[in-house]
Amino acid sequence: MNQLNPKVVILKTGSTYPAIKEQFGDFDEWFLKRLSPGLNISVFNAEAGELPEQPTDWDGIVVTGSPAMVSDREPWSEKAADWLAQAVDQSVPTLGVCYGHQLLAHALGGEVGYHPKGRESGTQRIELLARAQDDPLFGGMPGTFKAQLTHKQSVLSLPPGAVLLGYNGHEPHQAFRVGKCAWGVQFHPEFSDTIMQAYLGVQAPDLENEGLDSQAMIDAVSNAPDASGLLERFSTLVIENKTR
Repeated sequence: MNQLNPKVVILKTGSTYPAIKEQFGDFDEWFLKRLSPGLNISVFNAEAGELPEQPTDWDGIVVTGSPAMVSDREPWSEKAADWLAQAVDQSVPTLGVCYGHQLLAHALGGEVGYHPKGRESGTQRIELLARAQDDPLFGGMPGTFKAQLTHKQSVLSLPPGAVLLGYNGHEPHQAFRVGKCAWGVQFHPEFSDTIMQAYLGVQAPDLENEGLDSQAMIDAVSNAPDASGLLERFSTLVIENKTR
């Protein structure tokens, strides 16, 4: 990859279920498929203690999901949170997804914990607030779009100064921006519909125990192109920021 290409780091904060990893690969691979090939991308395993030296060494940062829980405050997670806080302070374009969304909020003074209504999974609708139309990342997206979701924990309160961009009936904090160019999204733009169905298949016993119809949820999964397109949008933002 040409060194003139913007440098983006993926902070990998965990791994998917073994059965899903065997069939579809792991979190970082899903992001690599959807981020622009015009980026020079490196992967650091934050869960294993790997972190880049300086956030300013990078033109963009993506933080993956994880089966871990932010509220457990594992040492590796707290170190990653401190690093992210530096990245936001230094205005490095950052996108946190699911665990990454929660970790970003926690790093900047928000509250993260188990959602009082329990798990949210499957293909769900996201509503954007009117202010999202003026956002550098979300501007021009439909006011309502489908997205893939699976989470038990949520951002219970946003960090000071954060701008809420999206919500739905289950989750009031589906998307936010903090600072000039750092975003958190609770939904999964890296998931395909087949990966979402595979998740629900693995989760089926737990879903049934929670009184949910897992097969109906699997049948209701559909493609979510607007949500998936967010990674291309972020790629474009990083590339344009690099060339300014």
